[in-house]
Amino acid sequence: MASPLVPVLDGLCFAEGPRWHEGRLWFSDMHAHRVVALDPESGDVETVVEVPGQPSGLGWRPDGTMLVVSMTDRRLLALVDGTLDVVADLSGLAHSFCNDMVVDAAGNAYVGNFGFDLHDPEADQRTTNLVLVTPTGEARVVAEDLFFPNGTVITPDGSTLVVGESFGGALTAFDIDPDGGLSNRREWARIAGAVPDGICLDAEGAIWMASPVSNRVLRVAEGGEILDEVRTSDERQPFACMLGGPDRTTLFVCTAIDSDPETCRRLRSGRIESADVDIPGAGLP
Repeated sequence: MASPLVPVLDGLCFAEGPRWHEGRLWFSDMHAHRVVALDPESGDVETVVEVPGQPSGLGWRPDGTMLVVSMTDRRLLALVDGTLDVVADLSGLAHSFCNDMVVDAAGNAYVGNFGFDLHDPEADQRTTNLVLVTPTGEARVVAEDLFFPNGTVITPDGSTLVVGESFGGALTAFDIDPDGGLSNRREWARIAGAVPDGICLDAEGAIWMASPVSNRVLRVAEGGEILDEVRTSDERQPFACMLGGPDRTTLFVCTAIDSDPETCRRLRSGRIESADVDIPGAGLP
């Protein structure tokens, strides 16, 4: 069973897209427009790069190049020698702000988008797509009719992609084709009363899923059985999670009081919290 959450880092605007990479926790402090790397052992915090278009999903190519989703201008960027280069302009494919991303072992990036203006109560809520960007920068839609695609994982054998449909209340799986395309769509799990946000995969094939509306991070088996859970305090919502640490049995959780951009910048309530778990992380990211 997971231990209770404990604070690791405070004072962030809004942490999203956590990744464990080379001994540090990397994440986007989204509304502060920066990518951050945290050493949980020493407490050292580094601003890796500033992203004017608001960073979200993070990943790495096989050669170690970091990829960053730039949300508001809908671009995929690569950090090369301290400079952000444009890999692909997704504005012609993504229906709204781009968000989370997973990068596979070959360097293919799968990028989601909101589909509508999340912070406009009058916006028409509609489904959207998942975009594949190849290592050469070619972009194409590989899945459609997804209701707010968000956190995304790839199984250790590279055969299956699972994406959380936040407004669909489901985790949806696809087979990954040799050319990077997606096929054989199916429901991996449906969880009543939950909103799948950031997710990560463990070595037993279960998925940890942050659910902001229910103040819980759930460990879910394929089919929807809840195997474990971690609760945040009543005033804090969990927005993403990642298994990391030396043996990948530390569950890092991004929490905040609110996700509204102006509120986040004003309150700086963003926090990294952590819990110890029994089963280590696996797969990507």
